[in-house]
Amino acid sequence: MTNPLSNNQLAELAEGIRARGAELGFGRIGITGIDLAEDEAHLERWLAQGRHGEFDYMRRHGSKRAHPEQLVPGTIRVITARMDYWRDDAEDAQAVLADPQRGYVSRYALGRDYHKVLRRRLRHLAVSIEERIGPFGYRVFTDSAPVLEKALARNAGLGWIGKHSNLIDKDAGSWFFLGEIFTDLPLPEDEPGGAHCGTCTACLDVCPTKAIVAPYQVDARRCISYLTIELKGAIPEALRPAIGNRIFGCDDCQLFCPWNKFARPSATSDFAPRHRLDATSLVELFAWTREEWSARTEGSAIRRAGYEGWLRNVAVALGNAPTTRDVVTALAARADDPSLLVREHVAWALERHGA
Repeated sequence: MTNPLSNNQLAELAEGIRARGAELGFGRIGITGIDLAEDEAHLERWLAQGRHGEFDYMRRHGSKRAHPEQLVPGTIRVITARMDYWRDDAEDAQAVLADPQRGYVSRYALGRDYHKVLRRRLRHLAVSIEERIGPFGYRVFTDSAPVLEKALARNAGLGWIGKHSNLIDKDAGSWFFLGEIFTDLPLPEDEPGGAHCGTCTACLDVCPTKAIVAPYQVDARRCISYLTIELKGAIPEALRPAIGNRIFGCDDCQLFCPWNKFARPSATSDFAPRHRLDATSLVELFAWTREEWSARTEGSAIRRAGYEGWLRNVAVALGNAPTTRDVVTALAARADDPSLLVREHVAWALERHGA
């Protein structure tokens, strides 16, 4: 910026940012400083315990994750934004989980890739600030760099970090994405969110693989979201039965969180379910060719798992499904798959069915 703003002008600008954010479809906007010392210590303990699994980038980025001013020099404030993604027009999540013949895809991945949606709207928000005050220093992030986004959102008053490590807003639950604008504007800071989990342990009790090893402590190596999305090799055999029919991610800790009775359905059409991914049979999903998979996951977060990872996941789910002729036939058709990874999981699944 060439002309510094007065405190009153900065306060008015902050309110204007919130108003523009609402117009762009954000559920809430908050502003915070960059002190993350306590969260940095928590992150270091987590890494030292090896609970990051193959998330090697968590260690590689070092202190940048907890020091926004190192990631973007000149940063003194972070504008953090929430965008709801829960859709009422998707097949009932618990009904799909209860049907072992259908594949469960995490609710966030049913529609368009959220990275693209949030990044575009955050840039629109930044441009609107620029139009109002002139050039200023900023950079937009959406789960795209070493950023402690949940800690920043908590500090900006958007909620608290629950025992499952997700951010919770007492008025909107936890079905939302987060994005940030790092900036050199000395905007007024919001008050941090207070914690309201109390004595509730619903998320710990319901986690299929007991990945939430203690309140506020998640072992990624046991987490189904990690196993089905981030892990590139074989899923540990001991954990495969607990995965059930979850073929991309896991939502149990949110589905059974009492605060999500206040979740707000998203009006963003980009997050509407596509290609019946909210209710398709495992047998049908396993039959997709690479070309079909590529076409039906275009613009989707599911691409992160890759085609082999997708087949691996579906093979595990088929191994957990009831034994039927269709299930065994579908698995047998890929017994000689070109991928060693897929073959291994198919063999395990066939053995489960005594085939």
